[in-house]
Amino acid sequence: MAAHSARSDGEPDNPFGRSSAVLAVFEGPEHILRVANATFNAVLGTDARALGRPLARSLPELVGQGLITLLDGVYRTGRPYSAQDVPVRLEGGGHSREAYFDLTVEPRLDDSGGTLGVRVLGVDITPLRHAQELAAEQRALLEQIARHAPLHEVLDGMTHVIEDLAPGVIASVLLADPDGLHLRHGAAPSLPDSFNEAIDGIATGEGMGSCGTAAHRRRAVVTSDIATDPSWEDYREQAADAGVAACWSTPIISSDDRLLGTFAMYHRTPRAPQDSDLALCTAFARIAALAVERHRAEEARAVAEAREKAAREDLAFLLEAGTALGRDLDYEQTLRHLARLCVPDLAPLCVIDALADGRVRRIAARAEKPGQQLLLAAHSAAVLPSGTTPEATRIARGAPDTPGPWEALDVTGHVRIPLRERGRGYGTLTLLTTGDHPLEWRQVALAEELAHRASTVARNARQFRDRARLAHDLQAGLLLADMPDLPGGELAAYYRPAGEGLDIGGDFYDVFPLPGGRWAFMIGDVCGRGARAATITALVRHTARAVAPLLADPVAVAGAINTALLERVPGSGGDFVTLVYGHLLPRGDRLDIDLIRAGHLMPVHHRPGSPPAPVSSEGMLLGAFREAVPDAASLRLRAGESLVLTTDGITESRDRAGRQFGEAGITRALDRARPVTAHDVLGAVIRAVSRHTAGVPTDDDQALLVLTAQRSADEKDAGRGGKFEP
Repeated sequence: MAAHSARSDGEPDNPFGRSSAVLAVFEGPEHILRVANATFNAVLGTDARALGRPLARSLPELVGQGLITLLDGVYRTGRPYSAQDVPVRLEGGGHSREAYFDLTVEPRLDDSGGTLGVRVLGVDITPLRHAQELAAEQRALLEQIARHAPLHEVLDGMTHVIEDLAPGVIASVLLADPDGLHLRHGAAPSLPDSFNEAIDGIATGEGMGSCGTAAHRRRAVVTSDIATDPSWEDYREQAADAGVAACWSTPIISSDDRLLGTFAMYHRTPRAPQDSDLALCTAFARIAALAVERHRAEEARAVAEAREKAAREDLAFLLEAGTALGRDLDYEQTLRHLARLCVPDLAPLCVIDALADGRVRRIAARAEKPGQQLLLAAHSAAVLPSGTTPEATRIARGAPDTPGPWEALDVTGHVRIPLRERGRGYGTLTLLTTGDHPLEWRQVALAEELAHRASTVARNARQFRDRARLAHDLQAGLLLADMPDLPGGELAAYYRPAGEGLDIGGDFYDVFPLPGGRWAFMIGDVCGRGARAATITALVRHTARAVAPLLADPVAVAGAINTALLERVPGSGGDFVTLVYGHLLPRGDRLDIDLIRAGHLMPVHHRPGSPPAPVSSEGMLLGAFREAVPDAASLRLRAGESLVLTTDGITESRDRAGRQFGEAGITRALDRARPVTAHDVLGAVIRAVSRHTAGVPTDDDQALLVLTAQRSADEKDAGRGGKFEP
């Protein structure tokens, strides 16, 4: 029979048809059939010849399945029996099938109450049972697709489901190439490998078997007998070897009408499909379409993600390279970094030559393997053949045409990239490839970008160095080089600039001796950063150091600082400073302290064994109002007690959720750690801040100063001042 298109005038609602009622009347203990409706004959495969014959003779396959025993029991006892979902295996047409019934068996009684026979009323629920199984299997397949199971698992599972639902069927899925011109093996676990290999890559078109024809026509194609169908002429022998005689193929079409493949059902014997067979094909072709579309979408997403990842990696590489190239102070070090960046990420071998004093000199050589590195190091002749740099990138097969250990290194290709600065060539970056691994365009493009950056980064590095050195020198001049020794006490300090340290920060601290055994201390925060902040910091510190020996108390010193700020540049404005300034006097085992607070964070009095307490003192910031006169506060530090002074860079440091460390964070850190020395106190606070921020960069300077009354005479050495190193 020739291949023909399956009917397309609508699909049945249920691929297994509708349930039907079975009615039969049996007589005597042998259950002789006396009456049977047409549905009985259709469902059980009998005809009029079964009338007058015992049931076991008409349907011998029922013997041993329990149904005849059931009839025997009703006949013998005279009691009716009902059961649901009773399985019955039936034979016919050369194959067996399993049917399911809801049964009611009633006795037929004579006038005296004797049993004449039994009456059977049954409802064939096989279609419902199959529909439920089909729905369950479809759900399972859809769940597989939804959880992104691999395509081959989904397709293999689908073919096994079809073969379970339709005994005697062999299922197969072919997948279309992106151009839709050929079909490739997708899944066919029950077909021989030889047959799968024979049709793998089959073209789509007329006469190309059931699947190739169905893909070409975009509609289902039925071949009832492969042996006589002309469309199987080129594959008839392979089909015979595979033991298949019929094939029904349905195209798998995407939601946007693209060919995705075909879904086929093979049979061992020639036969035409029933409507339920074609409906089953269509149903699973749709599921296959979902699976293939999801798979292709995942592949497209993976390709896009790979490209995005490559772009991110390239960007990260260039950012990292920019950092590495900018670390050193001259262009030769920069070029050595360039060589290290190129190997092995861009090429297995790299040499860099540059013009210096009119001659070409090897600046750097880098190899992926130690033995290759030794060969390059032993040969220092430049790759530049004529002492001039190329005008543009040159890509060539084979080794450079200059002397070198190229054969020993198995060099098979090279790329020369000019190094230029302000339009003038001064060297060449040469990447060399080995074996069968030529450079890709992406690697060449990255190398060109690196060369461009390296050509200008030396100048930028010098500018960076000069600026950083200036900021460092100025900042160092505004902070204590070393903490002084405090009689009867301990000192500890910490300073961390914001960012990369290229700007001069506005936080500062100072401790210096005064006449009469007194000491002055301060911590402050200048509004702004940079050179302006540096001049204001210097003004505050120098004013305090100049007037403190002449003035009796911190209030007077704060007044002098305020006046100096207001008169620094008439009308300039904005030279605001927050400050804690104080005097302390060692008295044996204690330190007596007087201090003022001018708009700054309150100091914290830490007493081991007691909760930390803020030291309250009112006062406006300095440099804003001439009448700004802060109040004085006094306290006494006994042995082991500390005064903790911080800037807002500590309290305003934030965690990943944006929450500030706060003044409460300081008191919590001290209360939990219960430190006893100045360094212990400082360490407890800094570690708490570090845990709070957990790597979140700070945008403000941080400064801490700790004054601690010495605990005992034998701890005198511990009282030596110092800076904290976290």
